[in-house]
Amino acid sequence: MDIFIDQFFNIEIMRKSLPLLITGLWMTLQLCSAVILLGLIGGLFVALGNMSERRWLRWLSIAYTDLFRALPPLVLLIFIYAGLPFAGINISPFAAVVIAFLLNNSSYYAEVYRAGLISVAKGQWEAAQSTGLSPAQTLIYVVLPQAVRNVLPDLLSNTVEVVKLTSLASVISLSELLYNAGMARSVTYNASPLVLAALFYLVLLWPLVRLVSHFQRRLAA
Repeated sequence: MDIFIDQFFNIEIMRKSLPLLITGLWMTLQLCSAVILLGLIGGLFVALGNMSERRWLRWLSIAYTDLFRALPPLVLLIFIYAGLPFAGINISPFAAVVIAFLLNNSSYYAEVYRAGLISVAKGQWEAAQSTGLSPAQTLIYVVLPQAVRNVLPDLLSNTVEVVKLTSLASVISLSELLYNAGMARSVTYNASPLVLAALFYLVLLWPLVRLVSHFQRRLAA
């Protein structure tokens, strides 16, 4: 038991590793902010394209969604970071992660948005436009708020997955939380920094998980 505690819950090693892990946490938060914001915006545009009356735009959006939902995000990340330089395109680790996860996550957000838009009755569109609102105004002020409310648990659940997904950035040596925890582990020959990183993820994600459950119960009621 003493060996277990010393290897996984060594308070002294955790204390010494804390500054490095806080630096990694800050990078993780920056990644999450960029990927989630761009993913939400990109997903909305893809969803609108998916429901467009223009056939070419609809098929292009469907192909985009299917392609990037089918590709594993780690494969996409390695291709962008390590593959594109062979074509003379050099991308920083941070930009590579943002682009790869944007392509992946926007396709999932698009499906969530599409489900929300479909859930809004067609009469809502017609009633709003009968008051003189333009199609764009109808979408922004009437339809989209209802659609987002209907799929809010799914949007939040997908956001939780995005945060967890950022740990893959450690594969390309971006100094985010997991990468820095691994560096601390290799220096100290102790797993306590990894346990501390797991605790950071738990504190970061547990409120979101509870929020998802709260909205799911409210919608079910």
